[in-house]
Amino acid sequence: MRPLKIALVAGEASGDILGAGLMSALKQQAQAPIEFVGVGGPLMEEQGLTSYFPMERLAVMGLVEILGRIRELTRRRKQLIKDLLAERPDVFIGIDSPDFTLEIELQLRQQGIKTVHYVSPSVWAWRQKRVFKIKQACDLMLTLLPFEAQFYHAHQVPVKFVGHPLADTIALTHDSQPAKQALGLALEQPVIALLPGSRGGEVGKLAPLFIQTADYLTQQQPNLQFVLPAANAARYEQISALLEARSQAQANIQLVQGQSQRVLQASDAVLIASGTATLETMLFKKPMVVAYKLAPLTFAILKRLVKTPYIALPNLLANQALVPEFIQQQATPEHLAKALQQVLAQPEHQTQHFMQLHQGLRKDASNQAAKAVLELL
Repeated sequence: MRPLKIALVAGEASGDILGAGLMSALKQQAQAPIEFVGVGGPLMEEQGLTSYFPMERLAVMGLVEILGRIRELTRRRKQLIKDLLAERPDVFIGIDSPDFTLEIELQLRQQGIKTVHYVSPSVWAWRQKRVFKIKQACDLMLTLLPFEAQFYHAHQVPVKFVGHPLADTIALTHDSQPAKQALGLALEQPVIALLPGSRGGEVGKLAPLFIQTADYLTQQQPNLQFVLPAANAARYEQISALLEARSQAQANIQLVQGQSQRVLQASDAVLIASGTATLETMLFKKPMVVAYKLAPLTFAILKRLVKTPYIALPNLLANQALVPEFIQQQATPEHLAKALQQVLAQPEHQTQHFMQLHQGLRKDASNQAAKAVLELL
């Protein structure tokens, strides 16, 4: 039996996780042996990927950083297209990183190679005209969220909603007490998690606001406990400096490095930056208040470009304002504190919906994605 040759390209750690899960499922489902080539990280290599070069060469974040690496990225993409055309895989799967992978998909598809894109770019929210390039580049789009699939259906792009891998790995119910004990928190006092993001810029804008909100809340409810999980060592140092600089510290804020899932499990409510962490918070069934601040010019531009009525993923999934959102000037300690008090008093307003949304995303994503790829072949 002729082995299948499947090419995959992932550009960052989250893509490596998705790619490894997909590769494992493909090996289980396929009726033939599979040879994997392309670009991926250590998890994909463990599943048998022969990576043309280290995935880290594609992991670039931020406009300035991309500009500094644009020549290398362009050169690597051009070489990848040449290598993949020589390999003639049965299918090419671009995993996220759309600015890099969609052009590869377009070039390969024009040469008769089937192409799949796994994880939709936020084309439903802004730069919607990208859907026309996606339609040219992809034989199949695999989406993690149901409203993404609806957008592609409306634009006649072949699509399959496979569910979200996080919804598969996070349990439907949780006991908060073991997590509280592990963090050394008092079991009988409410815990509020503060998640100001993972990038230096957003932490610089939101962490001071979140700390001020905690201080403001503590003046009214002295028994509150706050935990702030720093995303990495750099963010830990950044936030430590902010905490030490307070002239009149009111709140009991425990800073930890990593452990974001444990902190979410321990929490009774969450103050969080808009982003994918809101989905994780929803899956842990924790009531939340969402805030975000951007540079004024960036906000003015995005306000004209973004087409969605909400910024928080739980609200987009529910298509209603389940979660309070505070953007720019509306994000004040007073507004955030009042909203947090309300969600602490009535958590079920959010959490009863979160269970339903979790079940809707729990589709066994890796196996669904593998099945769709093999059906395409």
